Amino acid sequence: MRIEQLEYITAVTRLGSLRRAAEELRLSQPALSETMRNLERELGVDLLERKRSGATMSAEGRELLPHIVEVLHAVDRLRAAAGEQHRISRMVRVGTVNAATVPLLLPVVREFRAAHPLTQVEVVAVQQTDIHRALLEGGFDLGLVNQLEGDDVPAEFESTELLRGRPVVCVHPDSPLASAASVSAEDLLDVPLIGMRSGYVMHRYVHRLLDGRGPSFAYSTDGAEMGKLMVAEGLGATVLPDFSVIGDPLVRLGALVHRPISGDTTRVVLLLQRRRAESVPQAAQDLHEVFVRRARALNAEA
Repeated sequence: MRIEQLEYITAVTRLGSLRRAAEELRLSQPALSETMRNLERELGVDLLERKRSGATMSAEGRELLPHIVEVLHAVDRLRAAAGEQHRISRMVRVGTVNAATVPLLLPVVREFRAAHPLTQVEVVAVQQTDIHRALLEGGFDLGLVNQLEGDDVPAEFESTELLRGRPVVCVHPDSPLASAASVSAEDLLDVPLIGMRSGYVMHRYVHRLLDGRGPSFAYSTDGAEMGKLMVAEGLGATVLPDFSVIGDPLVRLGALVHRPISGDTTRVVLLLQRRRAESVPQAAQDLHEVFVRRARALNAEA
């Protein structure tokens, strides 16, 4: 059971409907409804009465409401008593699609930990859909996700653009493609391709780039880091945003090079996302600020 679930159910009670609560909380109605179902399953009680006209609090839910409010008041008292200790000692969880790990994520974690030595930072590499689900459910405080320029940004999240780059082809220095100034879509049809699994933005981008032509996908993997390691071992080529490659240790060691894609104007955007909420833990706010500050410095250097 999470505090957010209790806060959500009190909003449904106060506003009289699931729809109005979702609007105030800036969540999608299906996401709010699923969160409520999870709470109901855990408690073994139907808190909401669902009809075609909408969902409202059930009689059982109204009976439990005083206990829910009591728990929330206790949490508020605990947070107030904890004060500064709450700010510095909690865990902050970050979900990432493995984007801009070397130029952005690692320096941010290092800077944050220097200022918050008692705060544990947990970085979890997962797909974008998993990040969004965990943000809504309170499992992640922050999420790093890629999107292609022009994609819709989910309204459930507060999204901050950190970096903007272009797709590049990553190859081993011994690859014939390494000698070219740029790589065409046709060139990618003739080499073993290391693709991101379905669910990653770069998976969608590569299929759009090739426009239905069948690439020779030799491997499929999760995330940029494994893709780069496979390229460094000479297993094939992969396509990633340039901000996930520039400054990488494999590039510095000469084990990997990257080339732009001929005639392609696509831009990939790295977003920092968090759930819209009235109360955000101070540690998560501080980490968010470090991400923004570091991204501004990188953009100024570009």
